[in-house]
Amino acid sequence: MPLLDYFASLNPLNLIKSFPASISQGLIWGIMAIGVYITFRLLDVADLTVDGSFTTGGACAVMLILAGWPAWAALIVAFFAGVLAGLTTGLLHTKLGIPAILAGILTQFALYSVNLHIMGMASNKSLNPDKYRLLLTSRRIPSAILVGALLTLVLVMILYWYFGTEQGSALRATGNNPAMSRAQGINIDRMKVIGLALSNGIVALSGGLMAQYQSFSDINMGRGAIVIGLAAVIIGEVLGEAILGKRLNFFGRLAFIAVGGVIYYLVVSVVLWLKLDSNDLKLFTAVIVAVFLAIPYLKRQAHTSFRSAAKRAAKEKGGEENA
Repeated sequence: MPLLDYFASLNPLNLIKSFPASISQGLIWGIMAIGVYITFRLLDVADLTVDGSFTTGGACAVMLILAGWPAWAALIVAFFAGVLAGLTTGLLHTKLGIPAILAGILTQFALYSVNLHIMGMASNKSLNPDKYRLLLTSRRIPSAILVGALLTLVLVMILYWYFGTEQGSALRATGNNPAMSRAQGINIDRMKVIGLALSNGIVALSGGLMAQYQSFSDINMGRGAIVIGLAAVIIGEVLGEAILGKRLNFFGRLAFIAVGGVIYYLVVSVVLWLKLDSNDLKLFTAVIVAVFLAIPYLKRQAHTSFRSAAKRAAKEKGGEENA
């Protein structure tokens, strides 16, 4: 197809119409990204449990709703199921000395079978939005955006309060400087377990929301979740620092991470609108993550190079004046 004909076939209205659905999904993934942020940034731990715990949350939510539970109660159980998954990873890491990344892989691997058992050994389970009262569904996008935004705001407020408490501050200190934290009497192993449990609880909560939104749970619904979460974290951090700079506090950082999930899905909608192969989405995601990961480093390198050049120029000027 000639290039001009290709661009002529793209309808901007179709792109605009896809934005609300992307925003509603992005808010759910933004909640998941907040969970990833707790381990990736606050604990400085590479946790791969999330690919499994996301599915665990979706499986628990769907099965409980099918059993007659209210959607909100199913989400609470999904959260605690994720907490147990994170607790498992934490104990494998702290009590058995298994490196965090391997502990996460082991738990994720085991969760595949656990999730199959939760769903009655079926690879997927469906929900009928007309039969069950769900908190949000893709059939009612405006309502889904409202519920997603409210849940995100409540979660950010709770986490902002929690990480201002003594235990929350100890958890942040553990990731920032483990040696100093231990010297101050903080049980860093306990903090790691708590952080991993909280992180995966939030991830499972978002999995339960996603299962309700798409009206089904699937054994592979969490595949690649860690990459999407990292993309949202990096996009949110870069955007927040670009807009607020040094005024970006912890509350704002959490909020921008949720916004990062929305922006990621808006980019995905643009990719789909451009009629690029949807099978290449993971490639595009990897490129997006790599670019945003590189931006802070390149900015520091450019700033360092600029300062070095300024110092050299000042020395050369001083040498000329002395001569």
